[in-house]
Amino acid sequence: MLKAGETMGYLGRDIEVVSINQTQYLVASCDSCGAIGMKDLDELKIPWSVTGRLTTRVALLEVLSSGAVPQLMTVAISNEPHPTGDRILEGVKEELQAAGLSTLPMAISTEKNMFTQQTGLGISLIGVIEKKQLRIGTAQSGDDVYCLGLPKVGPELKNPEDSEIVQVKDLQILLNSMRIHDIVPVGSRGILLEAQQLATSVNCQLIVDSACILDLDKSAGPSTCLIFTATTSLVLQLSSSGLARLPITKVGKLT
Repeated sequence: MLKAGETMGYLGRDIEVVSINQTQYLVASCDSCGAIGMKDLDELKIPWSVTGRLTTRVALLEVLSSGAVPQLMTVAISNEPHPTGDRILEGVKEELQAAGLSTLPMAISTEKNMFTQQTGLGISLIGVIEKKQLRIGTAQSGDDVYCLGLPKVGPELKNPEDSEIVQVKDLQILLNSMRIHDIVPVGSRGILLEAQQLATSVNCQLIVDSACILDLDKSAGPSTCLIFTATTSLVLQLSSSGLARLPITKVGKLT
């Protein structure tokens, strides 16, 4: 357990854990987004509200998956306040409301001096958790590794309510079960690398399930899926819960 002021980083994850006193950790995450919006030179044209919502969800999923409670968000918009900033903030607020965090304090900055032709956005989130409740590194040898949702990226993902992608409310269902161990949002590096690093973090090896039909190397963009470790019997229960709308796929086993 870290002493006050000490930090621990997690290889490959946009998250940092800092000890702030004898009983609590500060957990910080961040996500950035560029050239996705409605600017002239944006590579992917989607409404700015969707840009704001999808970027916000990444930071939320990282902090929440650790077990931490969000305390503060920063929103850095590398574009003019109106209309780009306004539309991005609409999406940010929509995602916070969907997560039950509509009153979360936000520090906001926009570009007021320069003309921009591409959308740029950075989101940071800070949360706090009791040290004994930190869920990172809780996977155990013998756990099965599952993927919730499907990896999607780019043009595949223009609807933040897509029924095949993980929502914050789905993560919150997982968090309510202490029988579920590690939970890791999947990003651009794909399911396989995230699962392998999860295994390494608890001194285990990942044995990939030969029946897994997912593209394990595909980018999951703004964390459209997540992986978690648990027992088979528990996953059968989850399949009949509020997560039934999402595909739950066995990726492998920790040994």
